[in-house]
Formats: sequence, C-alpha cells, structure tokens
Amino acid sequence: MKAAQPTREHDFLQKLVGNWDIVADAMASNPEHATWRETVRSLDGLWFVAEAHGEMPGGGTATTMLTLGYDPSKGKYVGNWIDSILNYMWVYEGTLEDDGCTLLLETEGPNVESKGRTARYRERVTFENDNSRSFTSHIQAEDGSWRQLMRMQYRRRV
Repeated sequence: MKAAQPTREHDFLQKLVGNWDIVADAMASNPEHATWRETVRSLDGLWFVAEAHGEMPGGGTATTMLTLGYDPSKGKYVGNWIDSILNYMWVYEGTLEDDGCTLLLETEGPNVESKGRTARYRERVTFENDNSRSFTSHIQAEDGSWRQLMRMQYRRRV
C-alpha cells in the first residue's frame, strides 16, 4: 500500500501548526481565566491534532482535542472533537469557503441549550493572517435560523 500524500487542501491545515493563546468571548468577563493554550501538530502533513487546556467559565479545568484532515475521496475536510467535559465525540465534515481563509465545519450533537435533544452546528476557522485566527460556533434553531454561541480569538505564541 502506498502512503497517502498531502494535497493542496492540506496547505490550509498546515497553517494551524504551532502554539497558540486563546481568548473566548464567553470567558472574557473573567480575565484571570480568559486565556487557554493550544498546541497543534501535524502527522506527516495529512492530519492535524490540536490539544488545548484552560479554565472553564464558572471554574474547573478542561482539555480539548481536535483532529482535522482532508479526505480526497469525499472532497471534504473531516475531523472530530473530544473534550473532558462531555461524553460525546463530535464528527465534522467541511469545506473551504471561497475566501480561501475560512474553513466551514458542520456537525450534529447534543443541544447545549435543550437537554436531551440534538442540534446542528456550524463552526468556522478563519485566518486573519498567519499569526491570528478566529473560531466561531453557531447552533441551528428550530426555525432553521443560525445563532452564534461563541467566538474565540487565537494568537500565535512566538
């Protein structure tokens, strides 16, 4: 079996590699717990693994793990998210938007606003430049509209 090779679509994911400081809007009201740290590494340019650690609003530490890659057979970005908060693995599929700077990821999972129900989510990773990116998460309401849940700002640590 021949080893897979990175495609041009993997170039977007390569920009994630490094060490990042994160500030989330939901945490900004409590500055001493506002900053998380993330480290992103590459597995031979095919898969990108992001591990973050920080303090949750209301107290308690958390760890998150995001894995992203590109599946040429699907023509989509794929990935998953796990964390130390929920007993659920989020599974993503996505596309790069026309701006070439924004990755749109879609998933379905537990409704964070209505216990016992599921919801659809859209999340965007947007690079402002090589050292700054944002992450936004939106939930789909029962009427089909989308509402922003959170925004996180990432700054590369040098």
